[in-house]
Formats: sequence, structure tokens, C-alpha cells
Amino acid sequence: MDTLPLYLSAKLALITTTMLLFVAAPVAYCCAYFRFPARPYVEALISLPLVMPPTVLGFYLLVVMGPNGVMGRFWEDLTGQRLCFTFTGIVLASLVYSFPFAAQPLKAAFEKIDHRMIESAYVLGCSRLQTFYRVIIPNSLGGILVAAILTFAHTMGEFGVVLMVGGSIPGKTKVASIAIYEYVEALRYREANMLSLALAVISYLVLVIVNILNQRNGHGS
Repeated sequence: MDTLPLYLSAKLALITTTMLLFVAAPVAYCCAYFRFPARPYVEALISLPLVMPPTVLGFYLLVVMGPNGVMGRFWEDLTGQRLCFTFTGIVLASLVYSFPFAAQPLKAAFEKIDHRMIESAYVLGCSRLQTFYRVIIPNSLGGILVAAILTFAHTMGEFGVVLMVGGSIPGKTKVASIAIYEYVEALRYREANMLSLALAVISYLVLVIVNILNQRNGHGS
């Protein structure tokens, strides 16, 4: 079995997870602590990848990131390279597709924090930014870990969006889910089974870890 697709999936998942924890945290903070008229629409937009068919989302990302798209033209002017059908392209697509899996657990973790702790930080002279790093983040480590695990697992199994934006280029964009599909098409069931089993084991372990964390958080509260 070729392990390169599995390595690419893990690499994609690790990069996506790391970036999303930094990108999604401020958005989750605003949704948890700020009240503004457009909040329901913002939260719906954040959750949209959960209900939108991956091929539909992948199509629109392909349009935006293509040579004639806004992001595609900007990237080509900046680097001289195309964005679609590259590893960078599937990373950006994964950031969009996996965003709710990072933002929602973070928002839930932020909302569970005792507001008296936050108010005490303000009374002691901490700014919103200082309170975020000194109070909110240290008291949300369980939720942050859950967000990281769910994002990693979800990205590991991506198929439709990655296929639309990245295609199936060996060593560059051919991740495990795409390799499984191609193995089945070629009637190479042994290789498909081995890759599928690896992803199934990873998914199971992720669920076990999330359940353990949820139990600990439940007992802690």
C-alpha cells in the first residue's frame, strides 16, 4: 500500500488544524461575548459548511481560487503560481470546509467560562486582549483540545472539496480519501481496505478522546 496519500492527509490535517485554532478563536470569541444585529447571520455563515454539499462548496471555491477568480488572480500575481491543484490550494479549501469544527467547540468553551472571572480581570485593569489570553484561553483548554481533535479528524477524511480544488495529483493533492476512491475504481480492494481501515481507526480514536474529554469537563463542572 502506498502510504504517501495517508501522509498527505495527515500533513493537510495538521496544518489546517494549527491555522484554524488561531483563525477561529477570535471569531468564536466575538460570537460568544458580543451582541450585534448580524450575529445570527454570521453564525449561520460559520456553520454553512456543515450542511452545504461538499461538491457545491468545492465548486465555488474552485471558481474563486481559479485563474479568473479573485483569490486565484491575487495569488498568481503575488507568487507567479496557480492556486488550484496545489497543496496550498487544498489547505485554503480545508480552512473553509473545516472552519465550523474549530469555531463551534471554541465558542461553546468560551461561553462556559464564569463571567465573574472576566469581570474581575476588567476590574483589575486588563484589556479585552489581555483578558482573552490570560483568562479565557487558559480556562478553555479542554474546548480548544476538542476543537483541534475534531478539526484534525474531519480534515483527514475530506473528499469532495479537496477533489474539486486539488484534483488527484500524486505526491501533491492525492490525499487518502481520494486514493481510496481510485483504488475502488481500479478494483484494488486490498489497498482500499487498508487505507479505509487506517482512517476508521483514526476516527474511532478521535471519538474516544473527545468522549473522555467531555466526561472530564462534565465532572469538573
